[in-house]
Amino acid sequence: MSSARRLPPLRSLAVMGALGTSVLLLTACTNADTTRSSVAEAAQTTSPTATASPTASPTGSPSLNEDQTERRDLVSAAKVTWDKAADTAVKEVPEGKLVDLELKRTEADATASPTGSPSPSMPNPAPSQGAPEWEAKVAETDGTVHRVDIDAVSGKVFRIQADPDQDADDKQQTADWLGQAKQSPQQAVEAATGAAEGTVTHVELGENDNQQVIWAVDVVSTDTWDKTTVDVDAANGEVLRENADTD
Repeated sequence: MSSARRLPPLRSLAVMGALGTSVLLLTACTNADTTRSSVAEAAQTTSPTATASPTASPTGSPSLNEDQTERRDLVSAAKVTWDKAADTAVKEVPEGKLVDLELKRTEADATASPTGSPSPSMPNPAPSQGAPEWEAKVAETDGTVHRVDIDAVSGKVFRIQADPDQDADDKQQTADWLGQAKQSPQQAVEAATGAAEGTVTHVELGENDNQQVIWAVDVVSTDTWDKTTVDVDAANGEVLRENADTD
């Protein structure tokens, strides 16, 4: 076909006619070949229609984020409820009162005494790192705070120690808060769970931005695994604020 484009000049009408006919034939052949080639290429590049199955997530509850998953795993692993842990902790400090109690993971430093035998500060072996524990803080009447760690599976105390970071001002503040707190932790939790249903994972005595002494209670929903912090007035038991953490 490339030679047809370089044909010499025509010397007569007859020759012109003959050549014209030849050109028409060649053009027709070329168009036919091009059409067949295009059809073949289209057939090769076009995949047969297939029905793709949807990739939607399986029916059920939506996937949990990292915080929700951690709450679910921690709450599910704990066998000791907050009130049982509170009772156990308070018994370790004569005339002591609970000021803080939190469900958390056991840290690496929570190990038994070097000899492996019980001691006043380590009466029982600590659970393995990452296991659930209740970390309690119990205050004496003068505000001295003692930390009491409780295995959240067995309910046994595995560490008792006075807070080494407390100074005179810290003790006085704690004593003042306890003096103003007319509501017990149990009463505060009852008010909090009346506002937000779920499992209690943290109870703490403190002060809000308005200088009101409050019990801050964390309640985890066992349906969504979201956490709601409920501030309860430590003087009269009124719910002052609810803050839902859905992240």
